[in-house]
Amino acid sequence: MAAIVNAESCVACGACVDACPCGAIEVQDVAVVNDTCAGCGACVDACPTGAITLE
Repeated sequence: MAAIVNAESCVACGACVDACPCGAIEVQDVAVVNDTCAGCGACVDACPTGAITLE
């Protein structure tokens, strides 16, 4: 599993970056998840808009 960001819902707040233990997310115009994502779901729980899901 990996985190997927819904760009329409993402407000680029950075909460997911702070929550990610793998350092797999960076914020550009929206959050972007790289290949080091472990699929742990920490970012899903941290996202205030529900823009991140695990697939």
